Amino acid sequence: MVSVDHASTGNAGPPDALRRDVGLIGLTWASVGSIIGSGWLFGAEKAVVAAGPAAIVSWVVGAIAIVLLALVHAELGGLFPVAGGTARYPHYAFGGLAGMSFGWFSWLQAATVAPIEVEAMIGYAGHWEWARGFQHADGTLSGSGLLAAIALMAVFVAVNFFGVRALAHTNSAATWWKIAVPLVAVLVIAAGDFHPANFTSEGFAPSGVKGVLGAISGSGIIFALLGFEQAIQLAGESRDPRRDLPRATLGSVAIGAVVYLLLQVVFIAALPHTAFAHGWARLDFPGISGPWAGLATLVGLGWLSVVLYLDAVVSPGGTGLIYTTATSRVSYGLAKNGYAPKIFVRTDAHGVPWFGLVLSFLTGVICFLPFPSWQELVGFITSASVLMYAGAPLAHGVFARRLPHLERPYRLPAGRVVAPLSFVIADLIIYWSGWETLWRLGVAIVLGYALLGGYAWYAVATGRPDAPRMDFRAAQWLPVYLLGMGVISWQGGFGGTGRIGLWWDMALVAVFSLVVYYWALATASPAEEIERSIEEVVVTDAPAH
Repeated sequence: MVSVDHASTGNAGPPDALRRDVGLIGLTWASVGSIIGSGWLFGAEKAVVAAGPAAIVSWVVGAIAIVLLALVHAELGGLFPVAGGTARYPHYAFGGLAGMSFGWFSWLQAATVAPIEVEAMIGYAGHWEWARGFQHADGTLSGSGLLAAIALMAVFVAVNFFGVRALAHTNSAATWWKIAVPLVAVLVIAAGDFHPANFTSEGFAPSGVKGVLGAISGSGIIFALLGFEQAIQLAGESRDPRRDLPRATLGSVAIGAVVYLLLQVVFIAALPHTAFAHGWARLDFPGISGPWAGLATLVGLGWLSVVLYLDAVVSPGGTGLIYTTATSRVSYGLAKNGYAPKIFVRTDAHGVPWFGLVLSFLTGVICFLPFPSWQELVGFITSASVLMYAGAPLAHGVFARRLPHLERPYRLPAGRVVAPLSFVIADLIIYWSGWETLWRLGVAIVLGYALLGGYAWYAVATGRPDAPRMDFRAAQWLPVYLLGMGVISWQGGFGGTGRIGLWWDMALVAVFSLVVYYWALATASPAEEIERSIEEVVVTDAPAH
């Protein structure tokens, strides 16, 4: 029987170890600061255009989905408090092939959020004369905009080099501001302009069920609610992970969901009827390119619009900052599992995995090129994110079956029901993101297999001691899962051919997901192999102080 040392108190660790300098507030604010980013600046407007006032339903469904996924992560985070956790749980449960795949999804998600936040900052900055040349009319970056974006990415990386303690303090200060500003906007605007008739005058759900569901993935709702996993990614730097990880994970989701629901309700109710007189899909008003600041100006709150334009720098900037951190920690975890060169686990004098930071900068810059607009980036990252999250319910089911004896600081209530349900919901969100997004994601997956798979095979072929075990039997369900989701999306009605009708498509996704879930549990790694992986965690992730 194996035991996990969740919070070692030794005075020294390996030279490539991270430092346990982050407490409960730092972990919580890392997640909250990631959740409240550019999503609050654009999410309400994008969602109401897609779904009308029924966008409120979209936010509720999205919040429920994220809560279920967060519950699963809360148990896993307390069970395995390791850096880059979301990239590593499937590795323990299914071996190298599945671990490599979900590790790549996790890294892809983390690495592409910072560019999204930079796009949001530049989009709102267009309010000022000096920044209007940063974007073309279609929202793509100009030459000067690309230079500004690269400079902002460089700032994110530079701050990270001061170490996780300095980062936690910087992020905590920014997060207090990020929570206060949207709440002030909600209270002030609602006090002066709240028109209940807006919810029904042009129809509550003008785009029907498809609009409500499509808004969850395609309009930024899931993207806005993402970020709770940041506490998990920083688990290797938590002072008391057993106690703090579940609290930070669940607490951050609760805070974010409440803020976003309030924002959506007030945004709909405060608009003058002229803004949506031609239908919610044609919503338009002066300043709509910066929706909340434009709305504040429209209702005569010029001072608030100034605050909101300033917040358009702070909110996305804080989120981009913490996701830059997460990218380096995920690459750290990938290298620990043998999927990437060991240079990714080398830390500097501040305990910072420096090479992962450099790579996150280069990746961010590249992301400005093929996906230049905020909306395209959001669609792409939502699918990558949910693919990453889908690995956690699978791993949870395996650990519940194979290792029921391990102490769990937080135990998921009704886990045998919630875990498969959360996997189904994750796959539905992937499906709702649409075929146009998923085929691009498929290209990125192939690229990941070429990069990580190539290194893993090299490590195995050369007999490196850290080479991952490429367990094909335990991951036999994975290619069927990825290809099956692609085929259903291609034939479905969310950007596909439409050959599978509405509701039938979602029923098919649900049944397919359950088949994959129980297939994965049946073929997962044996308990003794999982325990050997855990023993490696105890040795290789020993903390430094």
